[in-house]
Amino acid sequence: MNKAGKIAAGVVIVGVLGTFVFMRLNKPAEVIEAVPDPTVRIENPQKGTIELQTGLTGTISPAESVYIIPTGAGEVLEVYVKAGDRVEKDQPLFRIDNKQFDVAKISLDTVKLNLKDAETNLNRMRVLYESGDISAQAYEQVESGVKTLRLQLESAQLNYDIQEDASVVCAPIGGILEQFDVEVHDMIGGGGMSGIISGEGNKTVEFSVSERVMKGIQAGDPLTVEKNGSSYEGVITEVGTMVNQQTGLFKVKASLNNADALANGTMVKLYVTSEKAENVMTLPVDCVSYSNGDAFVYTYDADTGKAKKVPVEDGLISSEKIEIESGLTYSDEVIVSWTKELYDGAPVVLAGEEGKDAAETTAAN
Repeated sequence: MNKAGKIAAGVVIVGVLGTFVFMRLNKPAEVIEAVPDPTVRIENPQKGTIELQTGLTGTISPAESVYIIPTGAGEVLEVYVKAGDRVEKDQPLFRIDNKQFDVAKISLDTVKLNLKDAETNLNRMRVLYESGDISAQAYEQVESGVKTLRLQLESAQLNYDIQEDASVVCAPIGGILEQFDVEVHDMIGGGGMSGIISGEGNKTVEFSVSERVMKGIQAGDPLTVEKNGSSYEGVITEVGTMVNQQTGLFKVKASLNNADALANGTMVKLYVTSEKAENVMTLPVDCVSYSNGDAFVYTYDADTGKAKKVPVEDGLISSEKIEIESGLTYSDEVIVSWTKELYDGAPVVLAGEEGKDAAETTAAN
């Protein structure tokens, strides 16, 4: 390249560099936007109760269940009911051919006849005795015989009534015939079970619990049963203290009110309060954080407008609340909203006061 060309190229390069330097020097400064302080909500700790619910499975049974056990024996002559029927107390269920009833009736009729003859004879003897035709001893013998027959009549009548009751088997309680398979011509043996009557009204739910739950419940505690979208309230009546060797669980019973819609033998879902803390300091569970297993919260320092990290000791925890055993007072203002900008000493703005400082600055200017 000749000398003139080199000079021209140099001039161009110098011009470009000058333009670049001029643009850098005259470039407007970048505006750095300030990150606003996080907005938080605060609450004071509250005194309240925390309950832990445990879901279990139970079985419905009648509050009262009675076996039908005939006292007599014989062939079934008539049957008046069937399984599933609702019966009243003392309602006849079936009649049997009780041979002992026939014997009792014959014996009763015989004693009645003998007593009638004896009383007629006593009346004749009384007339003779009063007229002096027989001795007092003879009259007293006839009178004693009548008294003996009257006692025999009472005994015969009692036996007759017993055998009559044994001949017609009646319902011992009112309720539903849960089991009943007696048919005409069946042979009934005295003492054998012929059916089961479940009493109407309250129902019972039976379930099993672990040792931890068993120690947290007692008779009189409420529980809730759910089935097919309906809920039923009940009360625990029995808490077993002997563990089942096969399951390792403890048996519990509870009575249910107005639960006629629940069929006996039905499996249901139920809930019991297994743990409870009453009159304790509580906070919303989400405002408590953990570091290496240690619980802490952030409180608001009104003097500095900053967050303060405070270690606490937690207790019972439910899905909504947590028990605070130590570390706070009821006057502390605890930050209950979380933000990633929150740390010990972080400046914060209370919810609802975001524009307060800016408004005060504008008014001052």
